[in-house]
Amino acid sequence: MYRRRVLRLGGAALALSATAGCLGGGVSGDSKHVSMAEDFAFSPERVRIVPETTVRWVNDSDVGHTVTAYEAGIPERAAYFASGGFEAERAARNDVQGGLIAAGESYEHTFDTPGTYEYLCVPHESSGMTGTVVVG
Repeated sequence: MYRRRVLRLGGAALALSATAGCLGGGVSGDSKHVSMAEDFAFSPERVRIVPETTVRWVNDSDVGHTVTAYEAGIPERAAYFASGGFEAERAARNDVQGGLIAAGESYEHTFDTPGTYEYLCVPHESSGMTGTVVVG
């Protein structure tokens, strides 16, 4: 078990270092990667992108996580987003199991509307697992 964890962490570090220039900055591109880690955090916690960029959240931990937008935390004309395909925050909160992203799985969303998007992991919100995407 220890060996698998070391290998997984080593692989995650390699992937992160390979994409380090793509994370968090205001550089244009087609996609950004956000890791969901075992310390109940999105990494990076804040991502700055241009419109038409896809953010891909990857669960690099052994526990399930969600990506759930705060309805009041997205631009007025923006499409709501949540793992599990929910169209509203209440629905996502009421069906946590339906939105869980298993270990090694991912969820992605393309951001078209400029503005600030705030999101959370429903089961780990109380642990501070929140993030922000700034599109502009």
